[in-house]
Amino acid sequence: MLSEFREFLEKFNVIPIAVGLVLALAFAPMVNAVVDLVLSIVAKVFGMEPDEETGAYSIANLDIGGIDIGSAINALITFVLIAFIVFLIVRSLAKAGAQTTPAETPDQVLLGEIRDALKSRG
Repeated sequence: MLSEFREFLEKFNVIPIAVGLVLALAFAPMVNAVVDLVLSIVAKVFGMEPDEETGAYSIANLDIGGIDIGSAINALITFVLIAFIVFLIVRSLAKAGAQTTPAETPDQVLLGEIRDALKSRG
């Protein structure tokens, strides 16, 4: 049963997925801080006033012509920024991964030894 569990972990790449999830959760506050910064700059550009309670600028309550579009703009900008940050991370990881060579599997090692033995025989 323990060997089946190990097989499951290896077959479905559970460990790398778990590591990625933990890193993403740890990275989330930094992404949220960047998004909040950009949204506050956008709110200042639109001429919004800071919130009385927090003092932060927000476009969530933006009203144009009686239609509350602030939430939609907020969600759109948040999505675009998070998608762009994820794109940058994936691109940098892909470049870093392209520079590394994968380790040889046991089969490849064995085949290499057989090849070398055949070459030495002449």
